[in-house]
Amino acid sequence: MRIYTRTGDKGQTGVIGGRVDKDDVRVDAYGTVDELNSFVGQAVCRLEEGGDRFADLKADLIQIQHELFDCGSDLALLRPELRPYKVAAEMVDRLEAWIDKYDAETPDITRFVLPGGSAAAAALHVCRTVCRRAERRVVTLAKQADINEEVRRYLNRLSDLFFTVARTANFRAGVPDVEYDRSPEAFRRKSRS
Repeated sequence: MRIYTRTGDKGQTGVIGGRVDKDDVRVDAYGTVDELNSFVGQAVCRLEEGGDRFADLKADLIQIQHELFDCGSDLALLRPELRPYKVAAEMVDRLEAWIDKYDAETPDITRFVLPGGSAAAAALHVCRTVCRRAERRVVTLAKQADINEEVRRYLNRLSDLFFTVARTANFRAGVPDVEYDRSPEAFRRKSRS
């Protein structure tokens, strides 16, 4: 199989159910999800440098990479009647469970934190910000076309997970979060049961 097809040489690309311009908002949305997936792969590599203490984080992120492909596939679906959507509410529920699990592991924060601390945490913060951009692209697409609403919910929750996992990576590495020194107290303390 050849990698190049020459079918996009005139500025169009194939989506599920037809062809659109390469700068179409749909392509921008799933392209940003693809970009996010690349950064998640980079974050996994950073976590591998930390050994077994990050094994659960790596496994979760690899599962997320597969699910980001599902998100891209759903966003590339030009006509929803062609096949069922792949991203489902249960996937969002699982992200929320992971957020709660990892958040319980980290110390309370009261101020905004800057991206950084450890190399792994910094990579995860890049994932968080690219995820937010992907979510914005999906919001724009949803104003123009029918989409799987679970993709938007998934990306919203996923950015929260990246924030939480970045803090977890710092905590496990023994590296403090970098607090924004001009931040007022912005967060409530966690209730520990």
